[in-house]
Amino acid sequence: MTPLPEIAIRPADWYADREILRAIREEVFVREQSVPADMEWDEFDAQSRHLLAIVEGVPVGTGRLLPDGHIGRMAVVRVWRKKGVGNALLMALLDEARKRGMSRVLLNAQIQALPFYLRHGFHAEGEEFLDAGIAHLRMWRDL
Repeated sequence: MTPLPEIAIRPADWYADREILRAIREEVFVREQSVPADMEWDEFDAQSRHLLAIVEGVPVGTGRLLPDGHIGRMAVVRVWRKKGVGNALLMALLDEARKRGMSRVLLNAQIQALPFYLRHGFHAEGEEFLDAGIAHLRMWRDL
């Protein structure tokens, strides 16, 4: 089995790195999952802490942490899924939340991603709901 390349996670500035962040999210959410483009971008992008996953010099994933402790917009390009990129991004977002003194994080998980978040200690709550036509569940995790 071929060893996986190193995954680097670095902070991303919304203004300086916006084109890279947008390209990943457009590929995953807009093109692949058919999220309307006008629903993908919001006022929280400018105030969130964004992280970027890079493999072999190529940006392959992103996620953000909002000031209120919500994790969101986690996206990994298809060819890099199930290779540790999502794990690395989520762990880095949790570390970022801890550094900011947060004691709990929240997220709205796509139903198909529930096993991923459950493996990372998240708990589901409430009823299933639709966001951009995709079924989600609210989840939380204490830090």
